[in-house]
Amino acid sequence: MDVEANQAKQIINDNNNDCAKVNSNSTIDDSIPHSSLSVDTALPFPLIELCKDLFRKWAKLDDSCFSVETVSGGITNLLLKVSVKEESGDNVAVTVRLYGPNTEYVIDRERELQAIKYLSAAGFGAKLLGVFGNGMVQSFINARTLTPLDMRKPKLAAEIAKQLRRFHQVEIPGPKEPQLWVDMFKFFEKACALRFEDPDKQRIYETISFKEVHEEATQLKELTELFSASVVFAHNDLLSGNLMLNDEQDKLYIIDFEYGSYNYRGYDIGNHFNEYAGYECDYSLYPSKEEQYHFLRHYLQPEKPYEVSEKDLEDLYVEANTFRLASHLIWALWGLIQARMSPIDFDYLGYFFWRYNEYKKQKEKCFFLAQSHLSGS
Repeated sequence: MDVEANQAKQIINDNNNDCAKVNSNSTIDDSIPHSSLSVDTALPFPLIELCKDLFRKWAKLDDSCFSVETVSGGITNLLLKVSVKEESGDNVAVTVRLYGPNTEYVIDRERELQAIKYLSAAGFGAKLLGVFGNGMVQSFINARTLTPLDMRKPKLAAEIAKQLRRFHQVEIPGPKEPQLWVDMFKFFEKACALRFEDPDKQRIYETISFKEVHEEATQLKELTELFSASVVFAHNDLLSGNLMLNDEQDKLYIIDFEYGSYNYRGYDIGNHFNEYAGYECDYSLYPSKEEQYHFLRHYLQPEKPYEVSEKDLEDLYVEANTFRLASHLIWALWGLIQARMSPIDFDYLGYFFWRYNEYKKQKEKCFFLAQSHLSGS
């Protein structure tokens, strides 16, 4: 067991022996402490108070025993590392993940907490140590976040593919129907009913034809239903920021399961390929067919990647490149909702157009690829 796992186990055991609070939510293990506190980004003191509230063994420590640093700040969450010098003299670290404001409009936190328990048991992500009003505390992973360029390195791409296959084999209790189109049309209903206080944003928003967007989503749904697409528990947001690597141990971590759900295997892979473009949406970085085949071989047969049949390879290639379009549509709609709800300084409105325009640019090619494959021509 590595250092991070030992620390996480010790924190949980200490809290179980003398736990101040227990979460009553049935989706979380009863041993996981829960606090009703919410943390403002005016750090570090509210964060220290939270840690003392969650973990009884730290309640009487002086504030000087705590140090806080930002690990990363994405366009949804803020990750913080809290280091603690305990009474014993031991130094321990945890990660505090603060949910972005209003993210409940696009994220099912109940579903996320349900999944974390089983994914953590299967060795994925950080261990859940505590839950609070607007976030969670997890074990600290001593690793760096990948960049989009990292993901296309052959060795790393192969490892991501292997890990994703194993991720897709985890069984999460509950309904197993794919959520892609359920979530897509939920996002659509929210996105088409927005009103912006900023008149410039409102004018831009009013240029969007939601009738057209709905027709595109419906047409794509009908096409994907012609596939015999495998349904798995999918990550649904496998961008570089949700992959971490310990370079010394050569160990890869898949983290952050807030968008996880049962979904189409091809969607999860196609979405991952889209993320080679990064937040800047530079789709010239979309992986070539050769790069995709490399990934898919290691996904389909991790131990013997070059024994994958051409048929299996082509089937999954076509599936991923069809669902790639769905990825553009759902994240475009997500961007509109975030443009209205999120205070984070990011051009979410522009993000809608980047994703939707790329959908329109790739539609003809991807539809032709799918229809030709399905007809056997």
